[in-house]
Amino acid sequence: MKKVNVKRVEDLEEEEQSFPVSPTGQYFTSSVLSISVISVLESEIPIDDSCTMILLKDVFLPINPRFSSVMVRDKNGDKRWKKVEVKHKDHIIVPIFPEGKAKEFYDNCFNEYLTKIAMEQLPQSRPLWEIHIFKYPTTKSAGNLVFKLHHSLGDGFSLMGALLSCLQRADNPSLPLTFPAFNSNNSNLESDYKKRFCTNVVQKVSGVVNTLVDFGWSLLKSTNLEDERTPIRSGDEGVEFRPIDITTMEFSLDHLKQIKSNLKVTINDVICGVLFLGVRLYMEETRYEQKNANSTALVLLNTRNIAGYKSVKEMLQPSNESKWGNRFAFLHVSVPKINKDEDSLTNPLGFVFKAQNVIQRKRNSAAVILTGKLLDTLQKYRGPEVTAKYIHNTLKNSSMTISNMIGPMEKMALANHPCKGLYFMVVGVPESLTITMMSYMGTLRVAVGTEKGPIDPQKFKCSIENAFDRIFKAAVPSASSKTPN
Repeated sequence: MKKVNVKRVEDLEEEEQSFPVSPTGQYFTSSVLSISVISVLESEIPIDDSCTMILLKDVFLPINPRFSSVMVRDKNGDKRWKKVEVKHKDHIIVPIFPEGKAKEFYDNCFNEYLTKIAMEQLPQSRPLWEIHIFKYPTTKSAGNLVFKLHHSLGDGFSLMGALLSCLQRADNPSLPLTFPAFNSNNSNLESDYKKRFCTNVVQKVSGVVNTLVDFGWSLLKSTNLEDERTPIRSGDEGVEFRPIDITTMEFSLDHLKQIKSNLKVTINDVICGVLFLGVRLYMEETRYEQKNANSTALVLLNTRNIAGYKSVKEMLQPSNESKWGNRFAFLHVSVPKINKDEDSLTNPLGFVFKAQNVIQRKRNSAAVILTGKLLDTLQKYRGPEVTAKYIHNTLKNSSMTISNMIGPMEKMALANHPCKGLYFMVVGVPESLTITMMSYMGTLRVAVGTEKGPIDPQKFKCSIENAFDRIFKAAVPSASSKTPN
């Protein structure tokens, strides 16, 4: 009897030191998927890393127990997070390069270094995060701080909330960071879909038709209907294990708002129009006969029932626990084509209106809800590995993924290091093209992850900038058409 009692005590103690891995967290650490997020903070001043260990111990690690845990399997074979002692030095990497070189030299060093860490797998034997301190000056910053966090720790919303909780306002640390107001129509996408769907069932048959068509198409895209091999999609197996290039560009939010106001559309319509036109321009220039090849974008949607960022403390409260973690959904969107009877040179605004029509149509559909239910059913009856395979196919069969985050309006600082710029990239995705966006201090930073070899990153960047320039010039003819950099 004593042995049984002791074992029970040990089991209880072990259970107290561990907690379940969410279903999505299990998908992202499966045999077919291992996805991470890389966030880059550009420092205005040379980086002093003397306080790194203190910040880790006192600020970063207390944010969430996942940052001090590893994944283990319990006696039932289920994955759980288990608390461990963190060896801080194992998670801090400071690369060494030749001293005294030109900034352009360090640009190349930094780009290659990002490629290197994007390809590397985070060791499962320790908590799934790393911090890389690049101390050399580039043409864009005096130094770079790179966070690499496994996607199983949380989605972009959770991880960005954690990162921002380590930062302060540069002008006055006692004041909170503020963010652009969320559009109430976008504050809760899942609820929004449900409301629209229920309304349209009564008012319009189109809501039901759109749902059936969209869900059926999504099902086909995730199983056996692949996009064509094009200049933006190699279609090769194992593309997630290949090197990538990460390039960035900047656009003025004021200019985007001017376009929005003049065309009477939304900011999302404008951004999607720019990206879609840029993709078609790149395809047209690279392989003209494939300029209108069938291409699908996976747009990531935040499904939380909240109107903006919450503090990490708020996200982890029992009543708000679902706000931390992976709470997103995929939306399949066909990239609009260049009409035979029109030219992208003469009608660039057509892509903004096409994007608007696609987005409005998708909002008159509950396909995202059905897809979520399908994943829940697969998880329940087939397990996380089968569900992970389904998600892998969803990504692999499409041409690109698009995701965005809203950043602060004020300049931030980390340990008295003013942050000049901020962007992120999702890596380990079985696609040749990934586009992410984040706003910061009145600027939209667009980061593009491209498979090395098949895609020319500089040509693709020029195509996106060219698309913005054309749309801005057509929508705001009275203003300068020069693309801000």
